[in-house]
Amino acid sequence: MILRDILVDGSLAAVAGIGFGAISYPPRRAFKYIAILAAVGHVTRFCMMNYLHLDIATASFFASLAIGILAMWFGKLSYCPVTVLYIPALLPMIPGMYAYRTIFDLVMFMQHLHESTFAEHYMQEMFSNAIVTVSTVFLLAVGATILIFIFPKRAYSMTRRKE
Repeated sequence: MILRDILVDGSLAAVAGIGFGAISYPPRRAFKYIAILAAVGHVTRFCMMNYLHLDIATASFFASLAIGILAMWFGKLSYCPVTVLYIPALLPMIPGMYAYRTIFDLVMFMQHLHESTFAEHYMQEMFSNAIVTVSTVFLLAVGATILIFIFPKRAYSMTRRKE
């Protein structure tokens, strides 16, 4: 049961990663690496949230760090820039439901502005969902790009073949 959930999660993330990658028109050789990165990242976050009981932002940070590490290696194998590989792989991990709930609660807050109990409830929900959305997206970006700042020469020299 657990293995099936992990495989389904990784497979769906790989398909989504390929779809997001296709939008940016990378070289054909990059698609398999994008799929692997998306699957590994999403499965990492899934396992950390469900089995280690971490929150979504912290689990997303560690998952994006794993994507960043693997993207450095896959960039060298595929002769593709790291950003071509890791950006489409990160997109399936954006917390869309929290972002949707933020906007929904904002609309509901505006509709119930003169009813203090409802307005207070929707404002609290809006801020809660907004904090989760912003912190998760921020930590996704930090986790994936931190290695580029730590190893700048390696990150930018991967697309060049040794002569």
